[in-house]
Amino acid sequence: MPTIARFEDIAAWKLARQLCARLGKMIDEGLFKNNYRLISQIEGSSGSIMDNIAEGFERGMRLEFITFLGYAKASCGEFRSQLYRALDRQYLQQAQFDELFSLSFKISVMIYRFILYLQKTPIKGLRKK
Repeated sequence: MPTIARFEDIAAWKLARQLCARLGKMIDEGLFKNNYRLISQIEGSSGSIMDNIAEGFERGMRLEFITFLGYAKASCGEFRSQLYRALDRQYLQQAQFDELFSLSFKISVMIYRFILYLQKTPIKGLRKK
């Protein structure tokens, strides 16, 4: 696996960015009505996925990065739980739910596999050479 120079090159971060954009478009279209609490929570958890990947990478140490990837993965789970709430309130159609659920689950799997890889690599990070 080639060395990643920027967090923007991480495939899971790119997909998380797409997830945020898709969710944001749905929010902007008014699909979540005026449920500002749910909007805040679901938008926050989706943003947290990409933000934790970025923050962990920028810390420059493998073990810290793994920790933040764990936070990002947890945010994927939180996001999926909030999707169920949106579906149950009929803010989303089943197809919209399925699209966001599938994308967030794919990101979660990618993060998990990345964590497994990082746990096995001898690379310690930029701050620990």
